[in-house]
Amino acid sequence: MATEILMPALSPTMEEGTLAKWLVKEGDTVSAGDLLAEIETDKATMEFEAVEEGVVGKILVAEGTEGVKVNTPIAVMLDEGESAADISSAPAKAEAPAAKQAEATPQAEAAAKPAPAAPKTGDGDRIFASPLARRIAADKGIDLAGITGSGPHGRIVKADVEGAKAGAAPVASAAEAPASKAATPAPAAAPSGPSSDAVVAMYQGRAYEEVKLDGMRKTIAARLTEAKQTVPHFYLRREIRLDALMKFRADLNKQLEPRGVKLSVNDFIIKACALALQAVPDANAVWAGDKVLRLKPSDVAVAVAIEGGLFTPVLKDAEMKSLSALSAEMKDLAKRARDRKLAPQEYQGGTFAISNLGMFGIENFDAVINPPHGAILAVGAGLKKPVVGKDGELTVATVMSVTLSVDHRVIDGALGAELLTKIVENLENPMVMLA
Repeated sequence: MATEILMPALSPTMEEGTLAKWLVKEGDTVSAGDLLAEIETDKATMEFEAVEEGVVGKILVAEGTEGVKVNTPIAVMLDEGESAADISSAPAKAEAPAAKQAEATPQAEAAAKPAPAAPKTGDGDRIFASPLARRIAADKGIDLAGITGSGPHGRIVKADVEGAKAGAAPVASAAEAPASKAATPAPAAAPSGPSSDAVVAMYQGRAYEEVKLDGMRKTIAARLTEAKQTVPHFYLRREIRLDALMKFRADLNKQLEPRGVKLSVNDFIIKACALALQAVPDANAVWAGDKVLRLKPSDVAVAVAIEGGLFTPVLKDAEMKSLSALSAEMKDLAKRARDRKLAPQEYQGGTFAISNLGMFGIENFDAVINPPHGAILAVGAGLKKPVVGKDGELTVATVMSVTLSVDHRVIDGALGAELLTKIVENLENPMVMLA
């Protein structure tokens, strides 16, 4: 039967996307794993693969269409022996008036029968299954939560469902949910600023350019507004003397020059933070709504500015990697971030983040925590300043100002201070990071 291809959720947080480009056309034969389209999420442009073989019968959403909701039909796939006539009354007619729908033949209705909505586990996690697999499961009364998918990335496909036996009833619909959940009051709406029309009216008669918000800017606005409204920030500040690190870095870079490796100050900061999280494991944590998750590895995110926004790619197991390995990985992630070619798993996760504006001459600033992280380190520029030496003499040193923004739900003041102290110690005594 004709099967709808739905707009995929290419990341756990994706709600809509832009169908940037079709890589197939109507009538093309595709196999599982073939590329169908390029889809822009709020962060990156990703390729969408076919999960089953078939023929592209009809493209429902034109390339370049923005704001396509997840699970919206974007094309129709035909099985062997079917033709375009089998989808003559497909989803396009779903929005037709009821009177016209009543005129459709039973055969056409069967061909255009939409797949059930994407199922979820008891914990609310989405189960990834092809539209045809969902439809067959619904017809046979099979709970997809009990099936292991054999398709790409563990996706459940037709063969998985056909080989399963009807057992547990399908997952209960929202209408069948317990009354106690249905009665849960919605949280009060947060106060908002002036409406869009009010702001435009305010500047009537003044020359301006209206800039349309893309998916990334909308996501940044929503997440950072959420962070400032819901995360109880507090801030810890320290100054770090960099002279020993600068000398150590110069010596290392001279020795690494034949290998084409050049370490940046940021590479040392990443390593220092990763080791500090190991030394203060209670601070290596994230907020998870009704619990705190303490991670074992140091997964450190680093803010990378790109045109129109930013990414925070994550360097996983940073405490285990050498400075040269961290440097090479950071350069690769930053390049692909600017090209918007990062996969979701490369910029999601982590417990701790670094935002460095020192390269722009900013002396100090306060960064906004990126939920669910427990903290973020804001790094300023290293500047020559007069300081008092160990023996009380006045001298000049290279000093860098840092601010640790901390989520008080995850990390208390004394624990945050201990973490920041370890970061400072690592940077002021860089040799210890190689031990």
